[in-house]
Amino acid sequence: MLFKKLTRRWLVNGLGVVIAFLVVIEIAAAFLVRSYYYQQAQNSLYTRAVSLSDVLDLHVDTESFKFEQVGKRYVENFEERHKMEFQTLDATGAILASSTGFLPRTEVPLDFQMATRALTEGEEAWGVWNGKNAVGQNVLALTMLITRSDNTVCGAIRYVVALDNVDKQVTLITSAMIALGLAVLFLILLTSTYFVNSLLRPLSAISIAAEKVSKGDFSHRIPKQYDDELGDLCDRINDMASQLETSDTLQTEFISSISHELRTPLTAIKGWTETLRESDPADKEFISRGLTVIGHETDRLSGIVEELLDFSRMQKTRYSDVREPIDVFAEIEEAVFLMKDRAEKQGLHLSCVEQESLPPIVGNGARLRQVFVNLIDNAIKYSKENGSIHLDAAPVSTGVQIVISDDGIGISPEDLPYVKERFYRASNTLPGSGIGLAVANEIVTAHGGTLHVDSELGKGTVVTITLPKEM
Repeated sequence: MLFKKLTRRWLVNGLGVVIAFLVVIEIAAAFLVRSYYYQQAQNSLYTRAVSLSDVLDLHVDTESFKFEQVGKRYVENFEERHKMEFQTLDATGAILASSTGFLPRTEVPLDFQMATRALTEGEEAWGVWNGKNAVGQNVLALTMLITRSDNTVCGAIRYVVALDNVDKQVTLITSAMIALGLAVLFLILLTSTYFVNSLLRPLSAISIAAEKVSKGDFSHRIPKQYDDELGDLCDRINDMASQLETSDTLQTEFISSISHELRTPLTAIKGWTETLRESDPADKEFISRGLTVIGHETDRLSGIVEELLDFSRMQKTRYSDVREPIDVFAEIEEAVFLMKDRAEKQGLHLSCVEQESLPPIVGNGARLRQVFVNLIDNAIKYSKENGSIHLDAAPVSTGVQIVISDDGIGISPEDLPYVKERFYRASNTLPGSGIGLAVANEIVTAHGGTLHVDSELGKGTVVTITLPKEM
């Protein structure tokens, strides 16, 4: 269908215009060629008539001049009778003599009438006519009047030439031009067909790819045939399909992972609930232990739900909340306070330092606190026992820089470029949903800042956040 529609448009809008243009050019050229050759024939007859008229004008006013006799003598001695016909006419337009040897019975020739009219109007007394003769032959006739000094007509000379050879020449040249036009048209058709096909093939492949992607087949790729705008488009669509494929894979893994993450605390909560229901009410220590586990797993479940809510908000908006001037370090201290107890329970040392007085920034304090909580949470998850997590905040020329560093397990060079992508998890055996860092990066970006991750496997991770200061 794509081929049919575009080809039809090309035939109508492109090739149709070219054909119409060539037809107009051919018709105009044929007309010009015909006019040129007919004019040449007319000029030849006119030159002959003027030459003979000049000779006759020398004697026309003498008493001995008899036009009928002089004209007859010129007709009899006419040497080019095989090329054309030479006639003499009287003052009324009747034919007196002809080089063919017989006098045609015709009415007063139109070219004679035109010459008479020209004389009456004070113009040069000659006329020309083109048409068919008595036998249907295309001829050109030119008549020139012979006048005395008092402007009275004593007769006329007339040349009649058949245009068969001229018409053949015109036809030959016109045919050659038509052949040339057809050759040009064929060349245009050939090159245009190749060009259109070179566009249609990639477009057809793009259409097929788009249909497959719309149906969920993200593995399809478009072969790149040309290094041009269409080639760039193919690259972009392939990149888009690749990203969609990666995102689809990550989402599948995310669903599997989050299902496991949700199942674990729910199973623990349900198991301890049933156990406590059947336990001895007098065993206070056992009941306390069970309630502690239930509380811990509830907190864990709550954290997972919060991450899912953050992800939902990230899908629907870019955190365009109302913002106000805030103290960044106050939000950092609040995040540290919230996470300190959890860090200590895992044997980790969590601290923060303000290097200098920080300039205020415009933002959403709750959102930025969420960023620091998410990053501290990641550091706790992936730190070893007796490790340390440290937050540094310092002013820079563009605003504020916050550095969160740990000495945990680190991130491999292969995984590092993708850790800020949604759903991405370096390992399915490690805790986490794979959206915490993506949410943090989204919030920082919405505040006009940047989030950069540096890490070395086995040595720890450093996350650097830069936020612009209040203008």
